[in-house]
Amino acid sequence: MSAEVAEAEAVGDKGLKKNSIGFLDGLAIGLDSTAPAYSLAAVIGSIVVIAGVQAPAVLLVSFIPMFFIAAAFYYLNKVDQDCGTTFSWVTRTLGPSAGWIGGWAIFTTGILVIGSLADVSAYYIYDLFGLDGLRDSRTAVILLALVIIAVMTTICVIGTELSARVQRVMAFAQIGALLLFVVVAAFDLIAGDGGPRSIDPSLSWLNPFEIENFSEQLIPGVLLGVFIYWGWESAVNLTEESEDSSRAPGLAGIVSTITLLGTYVGVTYCLIAYAGLDKIGRFDDDAGVLGAVGEDVLGGLSFLLVLSIIISGIASAQTTILPGSRTSLSMAVAGAFPKRFAEIHPRYLTPAFGTILIGVVATIWYVGASAVSDNFLFDSLSALSLLIAFYYALTGVACAIYYRHELLRSVRNLVFVGIAPLIGAGALAYLLYESILQLADPADSYSGTAVLGIGVPLAIALFFFIAGIVGLIAWRFTGGTEFFRRKAFEAVPRDVIDGGGRVDAIGLSE
Repeated sequence: MSAEVAEAEAVGDKGLKKNSIGFLDGLAIGLDSTAPAYSLAAVIGSIVVIAGVQAPAVLLVSFIPMFFIAAAFYYLNKVDQDCGTTFSWVTRTLGPSAGWIGGWAIFTTGILVIGSLADVSAYYIYDLFGLDGLRDSRTAVILLALVIIAVMTTICVIGTELSARVQRVMAFAQIGALLLFVVVAAFDLIAGDGGPRSIDPSLSWLNPFEIENFSEQLIPGVLLGVFIYWGWESAVNLTEESEDSSRAPGLAGIVSTITLLGTYVGVTYCLIAYAGLDKIGRFDDDAGVLGAVGEDVLGGLSFLLVLSIIISGIASAQTTILPGSRTSLSMAVAGAFPKRFAEIHPRYLTPAFGTILIGVVATIWYVGASAVSDNFLFDSLSALSLLIAFYYALTGVACAIYYRHELLRSVRNLVFVGIAPLIGAGALAYLLYESILQLADPADSYSGTAVLGIGVPLAIALFFFIAGIVGLIAWRFTGGTEFFRRKAFEAVPRDVIDGGGRVDAIGLSE
């Protein structure tokens, strides 16, 4: 046996195709997973209504915990390049039960969101081509959304390289359209050709201390703003398929968050300055605000913004499948999920079973939610915030615990590997608490109805969490006995840090 083969076995190769994607591919996937054009269109009106001209400051504050958690992903991936990310890292540090629930949270986010993203894309495809009858027909929108889900799932099965090529094009298209809006709007403002209610932009818009009421403006704004950064970690879920896997995927996640910050703040600045608060306020939570102002700014090219929203939804629908399929693969290899999820397609070298299952279950959830009402579909999206905050916070804590013996070796370690991830985790835990309080009120849901006295979004999140607890207990006493014997509070081995290697994958090292 050659040294190379021995090394491959030692690091726990799960059968995924190595070196399939590079840094730029990971960056594109990280950006597309957040659906920047769609995310901006969906929440920017509400954030401006809440915070006024300080909306850019809200987006800046929202960025901070996400950046800190991205740092945690970077440092954890340096020593444990596992496609299960949070599952693997939390299992090592907080124990198998916490790791299992963290992995389950990632697995379920895709189920909740994929259908909604495809739905938005389907709606705007009909709108772009002037097919008003089909656009306004729920049946037609659902059918096209199902086609989108099927195609994106198929691409994920066929191979990571194809997925990456598709994502590069989509990332360039949607970020390019948003930057075009920023550039044209900025030139118009400089030339004095803004809208009739335009406002002179000011750097003070970035100062969170200019916000008059933190409890009524900053906190509600951050509750909306922080989650439009979600999704960048998809790049890290592909770490075992990436070149320079100990560095590039984590760096792609960090650069993704910084790129999103610049994009979000730039678009928001130009939107407020060009259109003024009154016009934006008329839209509130209507996703049409970006398109409406885009028509004033870009004229005949405004269709590019609509196209960017379509691309954004489709791209994110595809990339959101990746974390769940890779996490379930990692869990299966570790003995935390049925072995069927560990099966790799012999030709495409992807976790085909897990990928297809996520696509199918997401389709069932989407059709079922749509059958109940459109509002139930939107409430499913609201439930995401709880799951996201939960597993991000777990990851931040895991980073500090795993590196606990290294934190005092340098100021950089203390700040970026210990303090920053813990601050990010604490901030997200607080946002989780605030979200629970908010979503417990049925009046704060799209449906406006109560389930057992609480709002529908909180009920959905609790349903999936309880289902996870039931699944954990069932697996603990059936197929996962060995996995749940693992000890908690591991620390990163000193020889791994000194030698620049990686720890053995859970399940392949025992």
